[in-house]
Amino acid sequence: MAEFPELGQIDRIERLTPPGTAARRVLLDTDTYNEVDDQFAVVHALLSGETIDLEAITAAPFFNQRSESPADGMEKSFEEIDRLLTRLGVTERDRVFRGSTSYLRDTDTPVESDAATAIVERAHARTDQPLYVCAIGALTNVASALLIDPTIVERIVVVWLGGQPTHSPTAREFNLMQDVVAAQILFDCGAPVVQIPCRGVASHLLTTIPELAHYVEPHGAIGRFLFETYETYRANQFARSKEIWDIAATAWLIDPTWVPSAIVPSPILSERLTWSVDARRHGIRIADAVNRDAIFGDLFTKLEEFAGGRRSPSWRTT
Repeated sequence: MAEFPELGQIDRIERLTPPGTAARRVLLDTDTYNEVDDQFAVVHALLSGETIDLEAITAAPFFNQRSESPADGMEKSFEEIDRLLTRLGVTERDRVFRGSTSYLRDTDTPVESDAATAIVERAHARTDQPLYVCAIGALTNVASALLIDPTIVERIVVVWLGGQPTHSPTAREFNLMQDVVAAQILFDCGAPVVQIPCRGVASHLLTTIPELAHYVEPHGAIGRFLFETYETYRANQFARSKEIWDIAATAWLIDPTWVPSAIVPSPILSERLTWSVDARRHGIRIADAVNRDAIFGDLFTKLEEFAGGRRSPSWRTT
């Protein structure tokens, strides 16, 4: 693996301190078509311009029943981003980038892509503020950028929705399992990381068709699109609730008190997908809870304000 600069303790603590009230520079890396939650997170970010200065959106690869390959998953995610922007009335497309078409083979070789290049370029664009890389899919694009230019560990904070809590018997989770090598690079490289685990943390972000029918569907083309995406995801929705995992990441960027966390030693991810903890390792921030009602309340309020003309997306519109 590449040699990465080592952050000093003061710099690390400062970077891992939750951001204040000013807007933070954010790049959103998303496997948007993988499920139904990334769509909500993209909209949440674009409607939160007072706290999220969204500089770019990058499409991440995924491979499951909704794609034919990681490359196909990335392309479908890229196209889904376009559909979301259209329904928000956003005309700006030059800040959306295609990502990796395959996963990492080893810890030395990046997968070159427009997304990885965008991460590196945006990381170096300013020195007065770090770039928050909000990753809500496989970490291929992010890890590739780190391998292409290891010095960006001094310029970024990675907020990742993925993996399981370190006390779990396994780290197995979709985002992590898609590219285990990329996850190992993230936890080993020394970059400031905010990890939001799934089980017992983001898994509390449950909602239902009746709730979304009341608070999301009525709010214009984007509300209908989000509702229909959720409604049609499964055939049998009787007595069912579903996690909207990824808004945990946008929520931490908007108000970190909604996603309580603590600084702990960066865990070691084994080849068997288990966690080991070494107290001598560098620190990262790991979330241990979410304020489900505050997070959904923020999203629902912003959708209502957008539909009523009282809020606009942060990107250029018609």
